[in-house]
Amino acid sequence: MNRRLVLIASIAWLGLAAPTLAQTAAPKANEVPSPADTYAELFHQVQMRKLFPDGKTFVDAAPRRPPAQILAAYRAHATFTDAELKRFVRANFDVPESAPLPPPSKDRTTLKAHIATLWPVLTRPPVTAVEGGSALPLDKPFVVPGGRFREMYYWDSYFTMLGLVADGQHAAVENMVDDFSGLIDRYGHIPNGTRSYYLSRSQPPFYFAMVGIADKTDKARFKARVDLMRREHAFWMDGEKGLAPGKAYRRVVALPDGAILNRYADDRATPRDESYREDVLTAREVMNRPAGEVFRDLRSGAESGWDYSSRWMADGESLKTIQTTSILPVDLNSLLYGLETAIAEGCGAVSDAACVDEFTGRAKARRAAMDAYLWDAPRGLYLDYQWRDRAKLDHVSAATLYPLFVGAASPDQAKAVAAQTRALLLAPGGLRTTTVATGQQWDTPNGWAPLQWVAVSGLRRYGEEALAKDIGERWLKTVAREYQASGKMLEKYDIEEAKAGGGGEYPLQDGFGWTNGVTRVLLEMYPAAGQ
Repeated sequence: MNRRLVLIASIAWLGLAAPTLAQTAAPKANEVPSPADTYAELFHQVQMRKLFPDGKTFVDAAPRRPPAQILAAYRAHATFTDAELKRFVRANFDVPESAPLPPPSKDRTTLKAHIATLWPVLTRPPVTAVEGGSALPLDKPFVVPGGRFREMYYWDSYFTMLGLVADGQHAAVENMVDDFSGLIDRYGHIPNGTRSYYLSRSQPPFYFAMVGIADKTDKARFKARVDLMRREHAFWMDGEKGLAPGKAYRRVVALPDGAILNRYADDRATPRDESYREDVLTAREVMNRPAGEVFRDLRSGAESGWDYSSRWMADGESLKTIQTTSILPVDLNSLLYGLETAIAEGCGAVSDAACVDEFTGRAKARRAAMDAYLWDAPRGLYLDYQWRDRAKLDHVSAATLYPLFVGAASPDQAKAVAAQTRALLLAPGGLRTTTVATGQQWDTPNGWAPLQWVAVSGLRRYGEEALAKDIGERWLKTVAREYQASGKMLEKYDIEEAKAGGGGEYPLQDGFGWTNGVTRVLLEMYPAAGQ
């Protein structure tokens, strides 16, 4: 039986209709099969029986012999108890154990000194792909977030790089930009992370910002990176030509007036390999939609980086109402404006006038569309837009600051956003993610390092220095307080009570790449707050 049909049949056994999963395409020529593709019913059983507490464990395992031999041995065995299946997996795969935790600071050196000790702990060597394994090849060393995140991640890495630059680790930054460049060259886009199961989606497109903080003295290398920005832009804009108003294709949506804006949209409509059981169980609870639609929206929420948030939920509360692909997000479209602006500037630096004209025009058109569909003048906020319902969503979030980060806001818009940020999003310990509590990790009370930096950087860009300083100092005090209590740098924080964060699909992680990076660069700006 075809492996994909076996997987579909296995899911159908759980009460999910097989036809809805048939809409998922097989891996493209430049993709690598995911563990679900490769290990079929073996994969399904391991994940659904929850042999490992974290669904990411098995998908990160490396086979000890050819996958076909492993599957043949599995199929030759009539039935497995859970214990037998776990022994089979451990006999046939190198299963990653929990990553060693970064050592907490015993003597509580300064935050700055502690972060410097973490860079080598989080640095990994180049990767060679293994047949049947999920790791994608990388030519240069790179820095991981930490904990269960044992590979290089897309948007995490920009914020990590900020700290590397502040600590003079310029070679590490160049290595990581080269690795990301290689991913675009090989796959046509930067995947969510450097695993095969992430290839069907990307993440918030920060590559242009990485290039912006990297070395530009090597003109040939800079030109090559600008060309790769254009390739990434083509990935996000695939399908725009000839798209009828009111229709969507992949990540592009044509609005009624012909304007084009973007959405998050994973290319697959199956459960995420790394959260397979969770997605299957979520879809089983949704009675009024095909399972494939639910899976795609869950995957697309992961592409957003905000996995998960009330932003993506039709009722603002329950994951069962997730509608990610129906939303035009403020942050994604802001970043694509930033990408278009950066391409225009880069093409200007290499004297490509036609490219300058094209991408200046694209950025201008996107900004006009953002003003028309995402800007709410009475509220003084940028809000996400539900393109199917033709309505702005009343979900106040830190995404409203992204247009300031990339320079897409007018001075009056920036002033209004700053006022609303102080009124609605400023918490005792930093910038709120949203204003509602759902138990999801990208909702209040959690605060996240990348959103602090986007806010601080964007507000400073428009002269809102006092609010930027207030957010930055509150965040640093939160991080410093937890550091003094535990000696750790955490993935996220409760910024209402200035303590460790929580919620989401997995336990709180420490390490932690982007927290280290943002904290380190903010310490340069507001050193007194980190004491």
